[in-house]
Amino acid sequence: MSFVIAMAGKGGTGKTTVAGMFLRYLLEHGHSPVLAVDADANSNLNEVLGIKVESTVGEAREEMKRSGGGMVDMTKDQLIEMRINQCLVEADGYDLIAMGQPEGPGCYCAANNLVAHFMAVLSKNYPYILMDNEAGMEHLSRLTTKDVNLLVLVSDPSWRGIQAARRLKDLAKQLKIVVGRAVLIVNRVTNGLSPRMQEEIVNQGLELAGIIPEDPILADFDSQGRPTFHLPPESTALQAGYQIFQKLLNQA
Repeated sequence: MSFVIAMAGKGGTGKTTVAGMFLRYLLEHGHSPVLAVDADANSNLNEVLGIKVESTVGEAREEMKRSGGGMVDMTKDQLIEMRINQCLVEADGYDLIAMGQPEGPGCYCAANNLVAHFMAVLSKNYPYILMDNEAGMEHLSRLTTKDVNLLVLVSDPSWRGIQAARRLKDLAKQLKIVVGRAVLIVNRVTNGLSPRMQEEIVNQGLELAGIIPEDPILADFDSQGRPTFHLPPESTALQAGYQIFQKLLNQA
C-alpha cells in the first residue's frame, strides 16, 4: 500500500515549490520510486521539476471521446489503461502524471475518474505517491484517492492563509479523506512567526510542522524561470524543508 502525501493550500503560497522540495527529499533519502500527481488544471509541477509533459489525462479523455472510446481488439478498460500509461512521464526515481485542463467548464469528473480507475493498479508500483493539488477547496472532494496518509497544508505568513488552511483541514475531515495527519507548513517567512500568528495557529487547531524562510536563492531561481527542484544545498528554504520532511516521515 502506498504512503500518500497530498499538498493543499490557497493560491500564491508556494505550494508547488514545496511539493517539489518534498519529492526531492523522498528521492535523496531512498523513498523511491515515487508517483507524482499534478492535479492542478494549471499544471506547473513539471516546470518546478524541470521536465516536459507531452500528454495529460484531460487530453487523453478528449482523445477517447473523439475515438468513440474503443479500438479494434481492445476493450475500453484496456484503452483507458494504455492512455493513462502514455500520460506517465518517466524520470530518475519517479514518474509524473498530470491531470491537465478539464473537458468542460469546471468539470474534472471524467478525468479524475480515469485516474481513480487505475490508481490502485498504479500504486502497487510506488511506495510513495505525492499529489500536488490545485489552490482552494473544491479539489479535495475530487481527490483521486481518499486515503491520504499526510495532508500538508501550505500557507504564507498571513491571516488569510492560516484561515484558508483551517478550512481545508475541516473539509478534509468532513469528507473523511485523511487517514493519517494533517499538518501546516508556513512558507516564505521573514524573521520568524509573530507570537500573535503562533497563537492563531493554535487557536485554529492546526498542527505546525515548521516554517520555510524567504530565500533569495529560491527567488532568483523563480525570476529566471529555473526549476526550483535543482536548488543548491545552501538554499535556506531547501534546508528548512528537509528538516520538516524528515520529522514528518520519522513520525509517520
